[in-house]
Amino acid sequence: MTSLAVRLLALLSSRGETLAAAESLTGGLLSATLVDVPGASQVFRGALIVYATDLKASLAGVPEDLLARVGPVDGDVAAALASGARDRCGADWGVATTGVAGPSPQDGHPVGLVWMAVAGASGIVTRQLALEGDRARIRAETVRAALSLLLDVIVNT
Repeated sequence: MTSLAVRLLALLSSRGETLAAAESLTGGLLSATLVDVPGASQVFRGALIVYATDLKASLAGVPEDLLARVGPVDGDVAAALASGARDRCGADWGVATTGVAGPSPQDGHPVGLVWMAVAGASGIVTRQLALEGDRARIRAETVRAALSLLLDVIVNT
């Protein structure tokens, strides 16, 4: 995971671009992974840890009607989170995670259902994952997948 973060931050640095995150499911683990890399402060602007549903609206700008209609575990919510992180932190890129880490299903969604999104100037890319394992494994795999998606999107932009 650290090697992905190193590659991602080096790429963003070489391009003179910045990154912000909005984390629900990962609760700061994605941000911690990024800031473990020396020099991350040149690229990583910050993060919104929006674990509670109401904070997704008030801090990240996810429309309240969207949250009321679909709940916090949804691709459109992930997209709005990524866009909100990008906008509210003044970054070139935003990345977001939301989902169900367990141990129990949430709002009819199974444990391991994860949505992540990347927002940039050219638009938003979302991905859904179906992960297995305990909370720690689901959260760690989500971080790895989010870093990989972000790297892929940036390389192909």
